[in-house]
Amino acid sequence: MAAQGLKPSVPEKPDAPKRPGARRSATDFTLAFFLLFAFWVLFSGKFDPFHLSLGVVSCLIVAYISGDLLFSGSRLSRIPGLWFRFACYTPWLVWQVFLANIHVLYLVFHPKMMDLIDPKIIHFRSRLKDDMALVTFANSITLTPGTITVYVSVYGDFRVHAIDAPSGEALPGEMEERIARIFEP
Repeated sequence: MAAQGLKPSVPEKPDAPKRPGARRSATDFTLAFFLLFAFWVLFSGKFDPFHLSLGVVSCLIVAYISGDLLFSGSRLSRIPGLWFRFACYTPWLVWQVFLANIHVLYLVFHPKMMDLIDPKIIHFRSRLKDDMALVTFANSITLTPGTITVYVSVYGDFRVHAIDAPSGEALPGEMEERIARIFEP
């Protein structure tokens, strides 16, 4: 017989994901609109009323639908520092992509290529909590030749396909640490 007034214990999930569109901020919408419109003008190069009005309408729609994605959970005072830290991360990522390209090139042209290529799926849990940090980590893994992010959960569970053991042995490793410094200062 269950004791009265006691609730059964339910294991808690870490940081349950937020419902899309649950938080709509006018600031997020406005910033997203102006950022999108600046890129529209920059890349279109058209300044006549027809193209500018198309740009305004398109950017309004996209900002309404996804404005909370660009600035989700971030305070405006954090954004310049975040972009600076991301800009510092980019050269390191480009170097890792270059090194991975050399490794894949070695595998492809090695006479015993079929013996060296041993694809596997690597499972790990990341310590990253921020959604944008998880997306950046997943995309950084996929950008690096020899690895592809197959699955990522909001809880930080990753499945990564690696072309061989050396391609996946560094995961999560230094890449995760560098991304953590960008999003969790």
